[in-house]
Amino acid sequence: MGWNLLAVIFAVCLAACCVGFIKYVYFMSIGYGFAVAAGAVCMAILFRGGLRFVTLLQLILFVVYGIRLSGFLAVRELKNAAYRKTLKDATKTENPIPFFVLVFMWLFMGALYTMQLSPVFYRLFNGAGDVVCPMIGAVISLCGILLEAESDRQKSAQKAKNPNMVATQGLYRLVRCPNYLGEIIFWTGVFVGSFTALRGAGQWALAVIAYVCIVFIMFNGAQRLEKRQNGRYGDDPAYRAYVSKTPILLPFVPLYSLNKK
Repeated sequence: MGWNLLAVIFAVCLAACCVGFIKYVYFMSIGYGFAVAAGAVCMAILFRGGLRFVTLLQLILFVVYGIRLSGFLAVRELKNAAYRKTLKDATKTENPIPFFVLVFMWLFMGALYTMQLSPVFYRLFNGAGDVVCPMIGAVISLCGILLEAESDRQKSAQKAKNPNMVATQGLYRLVRCPNYLGEIIFWTGVFVGSFTALRGAGQWALAVIAYVCIVFIMFNGAQRLEKRQNGRYGDDPAYRAYVSKTPILLPFVPLYSLNKK
């Protein structure tokens, strides 16, 4: 299973996402991207003698994904006062979060990010030499990165023009959360690319658990976003018309709400 090497990657992920001790939500946002990028660099160093073009491509995609995500989130929070207020309202608690809870979150997220990286880790660890499957996965992941980046760009542009309405144009005509969809597509590519590399129940378990977790997290994130938007824009007829005809996360699937009426 390569536990000793996974432990090294786990330690690197922990170091990269420790910004969450500044603000706990950073464990799951800015620290998330940093951890993915740092974990990929760690794998490149650990397996520097056995890198092939396709595995190097997969690692580069991790770095691009992580740096883009963390950079976008950091810039948005620094420059956007309205977003900072929204984030503060969404994460405020009556009492400070106990330190041991922060430590648990830190360790849990570090373990999750290590598992998310595990499909490519096991391709390197097992010395899998096939090209077609990981290349298909890499193309899927690249599509996810491009979708997520373009979704964030379009949302920022539309909110700059009309801060009192959700983004509804471009990719947001397809689904209400195209950035979350891009996230799912990216990790789907990582998972698909591992099909010919994983060996044994343990390796498959780590990859499957990580993939199921990220899909669940994206649906949960879409649900929480929908709840906040309903509270802010729910009385706007244009908003109600938009959400009534635009799927929340999966295109062409008539799932318009994740919250109970």
